[in-house]
Amino acid sequence: MTTLWRSLACPLCQRIRLISHNVGYLAPFASRRHASSKSPENHAGQVDMSQFPVENIRNFSIIAHVDHGKSTLADRLLEITGTISQEASNKQVLDKLQVERERGITVKAQTASMIHQYQGKTYLLNLIDTPGHVDFNYEVSRSLAACQGVLLLVDANQGVQAQTVANFYLAFEAELAIIPVINKIDLKQADVESTEEQMRRLFDFKDKDLFKISAKLGINCEEILDAVIQRIPPPKSDPSKPWKALLFDSTYNHFRGAVTNVAVIDGKVQQGDKISSAHNSKVYEVQEVGIMSPDYQSTQELHAGQVGYLIAGMKSIQEARIGDTLHLSSSPVEPLPGFKPAKPMVFGGIFPMEQSEYRDLKVAVDRLTLNDSSVTVAKDSSPALGLGFRLGFLGLLHMEVFNQRLEQEYNATAIVTTPSVPCKARLSSEKLIKQYKTDEITIFSPAEFPEKRDVTEYLEPIVMGTIITPDVHLNKIFSLCEAKRGEQVDFTYIDASRVLLKYKLPLNEIVVDFYDLLKSITSGYASFDYEDHSYEPSDLVKLDVLLNGQVINELSTIVHKDKAYPVGKTLASKLKDVIPRQLYEVVIQAALGNKVIARETIKAYKKNVLAKCYGGDISRKMKLLKRQAEGKKRMKKIGNVDIPKDAFISVLKR
Repeated sequence: MTTLWRSLACPLCQRIRLISHNVGYLAPFASRRHASSKSPENHAGQVDMSQFPVENIRNFSIIAHVDHGKSTLADRLLEITGTISQEASNKQVLDKLQVERERGITVKAQTASMIHQYQGKTYLLNLIDTPGHVDFNYEVSRSLAACQGVLLLVDANQGVQAQTVANFYLAFEAELAIIPVINKIDLKQADVESTEEQMRRLFDFKDKDLFKISAKLGINCEEILDAVIQRIPPPKSDPSKPWKALLFDSTYNHFRGAVTNVAVIDGKVQQGDKISSAHNSKVYEVQEVGIMSPDYQSTQELHAGQVGYLIAGMKSIQEARIGDTLHLSSSPVEPLPGFKPAKPMVFGGIFPMEQSEYRDLKVAVDRLTLNDSSVTVAKDSSPALGLGFRLGFLGLLHMEVFNQRLEQEYNATAIVTTPSVPCKARLSSEKLIKQYKTDEITIFSPAEFPEKRDVTEYLEPIVMGTIITPDVHLNKIFSLCEAKRGEQVDFTYIDASRVLLKYKLPLNEIVVDFYDLLKSITSGYASFDYEDHSYEPSDLVKLDVLLNGQVINELSTIVHKDKAYPVGKTLASKLKDVIPRQLYEVVIQAALGNKVIARETIKAYKKNVLAKCYGGDISRKMKLLKRQAEGKKRMKKIGNVDIPKDAFISVLKR
């Protein structure tokens, strides 16, 4: 009795019982609004996945522009199917990352499995909630590879936005079934009729195809589940073939290694099976397999057409490669096409605060890239910041979120340098052509920028930008795009007062502040999306920053010739503000080659060497002043400018 009482009073036992009760790990899907008389659970309280034949499975995603209600709709669908209990605290249940809750946006696609009754049959619905910002478009494209249909969500208050158009064409090109849904019909300012007109005109939807819901209040949300079963086809899978699965996502667990998200194409896999990947021949043993609902729920096996997770002791991004094909080690299969590699649009250096933290930063970057495969990593070094990495991102927000996740999830504080974009150069120098073995090179950093005399022409990346805005802001947007060297391609009214604009814009002009300026001049009503278009000839120059005649490579940048003077002037002025005064004069210069285009001077501290001279011969005073001047000249020649690290970082983050 005493032993029993101690076990009941033990805080650890109480904690375990509390977790088991809240998460439902031992009895998932125990209580469902639509539970059938014949439960799909086995005697161990686990879901019997063999009860779901391929024809009773639906895999779908929710796609939309930012803040159109994707996560809220996912919450309601989970509640309707009884996957989670109905509570007022159910807000963005699938947004599990701290950065997502702080910023109020989805940055990582999340999967949840639901069981729904329809016309006397039990269906397994696998939902993937996707991000809405253009910087995380790679997450959307990967998620669609595991689906057969999508819910295209549009806010009735804001109407069709730029990312709505981009996501529609992603689903359309993938030949997925598309169910159009108009959300937030409960808002007073909701303009449902105008939104319907936009969707008819842009996407050719029929009135009978449109669903009008309020995800917040749950109005008409149950009809969405029935439509998913009616309109989205089951996966094209064959249970009789050897097991084959697509690895479409992964996360890192500190104790169990890589937790991989898989879409089973054929066959079945169960705990204890020996598996391999098409990428390498290493054999792994399946330690655990199951579904997300929305937490991890072990099911012992996964069958054809189902989406779930798998733990097999993989430890690195090289082993758990996104887009890889998994199969039983005894039954090799033909690899799936995989995913098109993400093309980085923005590059930035990342360095540890102290060089002693380099190894910890390397481990953190490796593990986070396992969860975000769109980031490219290369080693880098800097005379001022030491060893680090040069990372490629899909956009500026992507870069900021990655750095924030490093700090929050791995406690790795890092210095992120100013973003830059890759450009190209066509070489004319036979020596360089022989060195690079090509006449066209890609330049990822200013240090690689070749001299003008060795180049036929420079090329900069151009993107095709889509802007959707009320027509009252057109003049301001025209002026902004012209200032950013944009070229108008299309101008279309999508309803009586909203316009869709298409512009060709240099990526270097929009990567930092274009989106903020657009939101500012339109009071937040305009939306912006862009995609890679081409490389076009441009008059690019390398802008160097010199301190006392010495080039500071970390501050060099590649700019258009017309923007060189204002950028150089801004850099020089900012450096003057952050560099403290020295015992000698510090000259700050911005230069194009040998031509200085901007200059600032920090005056030296001047010690009064004549303070102890009370009268006497004038030659004594002149000798002291001359000696002081010679000492300052020698110090200036060495160029040992004392720049605090914090000041240097603030300039890099200009």
